[in-house]
Amino acid sequence: MADRTTGTPHLGPVSDSAVDMDPVEYTLRKRLPHKLPRRKNDVYINMKTDFKAQLARCQKMLESGGFSEICIHGLGLAINRAINIALQLQAASFGALQIAANTSTVELVDDLEPELDEGEAVTRTRNNSAIHIRVFLVLPKGEKAEAINP
Repeated sequence: MADRTTGTPHLGPVSDSAVDMDPVEYTLRKRLPHKLPRRKNDVYINMKTDFKAQLARCQKMLESGGFSEICIHGLGLAINRAINIALQLQAASFGALQIAANTSTVELVDDLEPELDEGEAVTRTRNNSAIHIRVFLVLPKGEKAEAINP
């Protein structure tokens, strides 16, 4: 929720070791989340990139990228989009792809920077939900898996 007069995000009461601070005096800076090790078959979903572009990237990785599986990661608001992409990939494959999902909690760090010189910078941590969806090729019975991934 944003403050109507300034348009800045309303942080709610901020306290640092028993010292109460006015949220209007601070600017919220959200740090980037700590990401999993970046593998060639990892796809991190966000809300800024176009949905169709993210879906096309996943399809291309599965069809021509030489991968028998990809891992789709979504954080916070992007969880629904990650699920939607995985389900659309599965539906378009006519049963050739299966999905397996795991959820987790990710610790995020925010910096509260003072607007005035007399204030101190404050760091706070918060938790956010995450999903990790494994989309993998299902082999027909009797077929042996070959190592496709490098």
